[in-house]
Amino acid sequence: MRADSASATPATPALPTTGTAAGIPYLAIPPAVAADPAPMIIALHAFEPPRSETALAGTLPLASLPAWRFYLGLPMFGARLPEGGVAEVNRRGQSDYLIELYGPVVEQAAAELSRAAADLREQFPVADSHVGLMGVGAGGAAALLALIESRLPISAAGVVNPVIDPRAVLAARERRLGIPYAWNDTSREVAAWLDFTARANDIAARRPQPPLLVVSGQQDDVVAPESGRALHDALAENYPAEALRHIEVPDLAHTMGPEPGLQPGPPAPGNVLADRALVEWFHTHLAAASPTEPTVRLR
Repeated sequence: MRADSASATPATPALPTTGTAAGIPYLAIPPAVAADPAPMIIALHAFEPPRSETALAGTLPLASLPAWRFYLGLPMFGARLPEGGVAEVNRRGQSDYLIELYGPVVEQAAAELSRAAADLREQFPVADSHVGLMGVGAGGAAALLALIESRLPISAAGVVNPVIDPRAVLAARERRLGIPYAWNDTSREVAAWLDFTARANDIAARRPQPPLLVVSGQQDDVVAPESGRALHDALAENYPAEALRHIEVPDLAHTMGPEPGLQPGPPAPGNVLADRALVEWFHTHLAAASPTEPTVRLR
């Protein structure tokens, strides 16, 4: 469904709105302060809690920002479950987690951002400016991949506990399940493609360079804070200092809410601090890029 298809000039809803954009389900939250038009932030949830649009919106609400927040559903989650439902998702994860589940979800989520943003502009009174991009966990990996491969004009990005290298997730699954992952040539290629520290030069090659905040949880037992620091340091070689920041948040774990992760849990100190850091980052950088600046890939 469309949030507003009756009027050529979309009105500003006063309350959160659900709908689809380019076939992607979203939860749209209007600006904290009435501003017409206002910039937009697109946010992508994780595989772990928060693993839905609603859960992410409650966990990281960015409530004080004078911007539209659009929380998108990932492929193979929620309303986008494949034929066979959760059982099919589990089958893919058990068959080959990286090649059949994680890699395809991250790739599609990054690739469809431009289409989603274009459709959202038709539905909502958003400013004709670059987009803020936020992601958590695997959604953070999709955001980082978009910095490399998407032509979506991005003014600023913030990622929380991003999966910087999928090998960390596979190692965590091995510890939890007691079953080693069966590597092959294809999975090694996918892992290298989604290793963002190794691809730091590709991220930094984007023009203009969107300011990037990387938030790591000190209690993250899947993607250690040192991974966030390594990504920061690799990017810092070719990134302006004022446009790049890495912070570690005490009491922030990789899983940012209770199971099943479809609704937000009660406010947790680590989540609140991560939300505050994102709000400050986007307040500073969201409107910095000119809508007339093209996105150029230096390859």
